[in-house]
Amino acid sequence: MVCGVIVRPYGGHIAPAIGISHTTASTTRMLMADSYSFGIEEEYFLVDAQTKAVMRRMPAEFMSDAQAALGESVSGEFLQSQIEVMTPPHTDMGAALAQLRDLRRTAAEIAAQHGMGILATGTHPTAQWERSSQSEGERYDTVMDDLQMIGRRNMLCGLHVHVEVPDPSQRIDVMSRILPYLPLFIALSTSSPFWRSQNTGLKGYRLAAYDELPRTGIPEMFRTQAEFDAYVDALVRANVIPDSSYIWWTIRPSLAHPTLELRAPDACTNVEHAIAIAALYRGLVRRLVRDPAKNAEHDIVSRAIIKENKWRAQRYGINGTFADLWGQGALTVEDMLRDVLDDIRDDVDALGCAKEAMSCRDILTTGTSADNQIQIFENSGGDDNRDTALRMVAEWIAKQSVPQMNKTYA
Repeated sequence: MVCGVIVRPYGGHIAPAIGISHTTASTTRMLMADSYSFGIEEEYFLVDAQTKAVMRRMPAEFMSDAQAALGESVSGEFLQSQIEVMTPPHTDMGAALAQLRDLRRTAAEIAAQHGMGILATGTHPTAQWERSSQSEGERYDTVMDDLQMIGRRNMLCGLHVHVEVPDPSQRIDVMSRILPYLPLFIALSTSSPFWRSQNTGLKGYRLAAYDELPRTGIPEMFRTQAEFDAYVDALVRANVIPDSSYIWWTIRPSLAHPTLELRAPDACTNVEHAIAIAALYRGLVRRLVRDPAKNAEHDIVSRAIIKENKWRAQRYGINGTFADLWGQGALTVEDMLRDVLDDIRDDVDALGCAKEAMSCRDILTTGTSADNQIQIFENSGGDDNRDTALRMVAEWIAKQSVPQMNKTYA
């Protein structure tokens, strides 16, 4: 319940878009157009409670029980080994954090009743995609028929943040001007260093795998809604896609909501990290809406540099450096975060989320989930003791994903 109005969750991944549509956008307007309301979606792996091995098939009773408890705030995903939870639109970060904690706890409690647990992480340390099972549904059937093996390899979990833009027609312009910051969001969220029981050497392998799909990665440099619409129209007319919800860029305008949806981050093992990243993104959206000239000069050269920085974020996480878009040399993640926080200080203050946005600095101190996973793996014997080391990593992820249930997971 927000402002006395029942609003449905923000939704959408490869899963069908659910929630409010253009025809019910007036509901969202009641949250006030200048509040930059936001919603958060998190994807989790379903695992065996004892072994922490990813589930191949989801027990049918689990989803019915989860939906009975959480309603439209939970849904299945493209593969049966995953679920997604979604918040309704929020304007208060504290309330969003409390709800995310409750969603994780409730989902984990229901999973435990079926001999399962949940892991919030970009990739599962030991999952074998060859054993994956597609979820039932006409849309899933269509996507799998198109993607083939690449669809089965999509055993990946992300964090998606929707932020409402006061004038939805400005979303494409804001999207093009926010692209330089995407590598920062990737670096701060890395939680996918392992793939199929291998240490990939990357802090964020998830996007390397995800970018095998069509219409992923860094968006094209569209400047106007008309340009974006022309692109979508060409694909729809050619029967390539039914609508724009089949565009899975690292950031995109939502089809179902008046929001700009950030999709670059890995699922955050630490729920506070998810809220911090959401606050940072929300402040940046407001900053760019307020100043249409900010980053307006970026062009195809800038996009090429952004793509390189995206790779560096995946490879090195918070310990990497970025190429400065103005050609001044290397920029550390810490330097970039400091500059961004300084730039959006007025915006996060106005939105009441300065504390949460500033807590992104804590990630640099404590490390991302990927940093901690790698440290646990090495401390547990690494490749010389791989099975046990990976089990310890999975145990840590489970405990950190739902800290309120540590005793259950122990």
